[in-house]
Amino acid sequence: MSNVAPGTGWPGDPATSETPVAGTAAQVRRLARTAAAEGLDEVDARVSVCRACPRLVRWREDVAREKRAAFRDETYWGRPIPGWGSPTPQILIVGLAPAAHGANRTGRVFTGDRSGDWLFASLHRVGLARLPTSVRADDGQELIGTRMVATVRCAPPQNKPTVTERDTCAPWIEAELGLLVEHVRVVVALGGYGWDATLRSYAAIGWDVVRPKPRFGHGAEARLVGGDREVVLLGSYHPSQQNTFTGRLTEPMLDEVLGRAAALGAPLR
Repeated sequence: MSNVAPGTGWPGDPATSETPVAGTAAQVRRLARTAAAEGLDEVDARVSVCRACPRLVRWREDVAREKRAAFRDETYWGRPIPGWGSPTPQILIVGLAPAAHGANRTGRVFTGDRSGDWLFASLHRVGLARLPTSVRADDGQELIGTRMVATVRCAPPQNKPTVTERDTCAPWIEAELGLLVEHVRVVVALGGYGWDATLRSYAAIGWDVVRPKPRFGHGAEARLVGGDREVVLLGSYHPSQQNTFTGRLTEPMLDEVLGRAAALGAPLR
């Protein structure tokens, strides 16, 4: 089998064999809307079984079946990756998509890949993660006042989802954000993709987005307004191997942005 069946005991699996499965963009919109009425756990469950993007379903399951040599004895999750962390976060971290041999293998966002190694180490240093590493879904890691989400929930080939795939997946992050928005004070966008997704998602739930669109950059800040609430949007270069190997992103640079988020999001629960 090329993916873990829901409800079969994978650590942290939010779904059961009865969880509704979206197979088209229209079904994603409908199931995301009705899941939001039931709560965050149901959104997570439905995200984790979505099959609406044929290219992404094929790729994630091919990777889970063929595996990387270093992980050939492991079972891969091979399904979409729900958000993870506090259900009432002051800080929301928005990334691009799961890694083929990271979250697509472990079943938890940013867990088990080099980007996650950088991210969790920094989160631990600034007081937002209990442990400095995140290697598997049952390793005891815990985020403090923080939640992580991916813009696109399935691992895409070459880490590049199409615009259609991005838009098909968008109702999931919008439903999740709608349930989190009363708690979130700070959003950290990893890369320009996460930055744009954050702006689109807040606009989709009715918030005012600054015009012209705030420009992404490492350490960039923008403020989003919804009624009497305000959220600070922080930009960080994505902790991809390309950025970390070349020195475009260093540990102090990442710590500075996440430390700023921790300060703005305090007091943490």
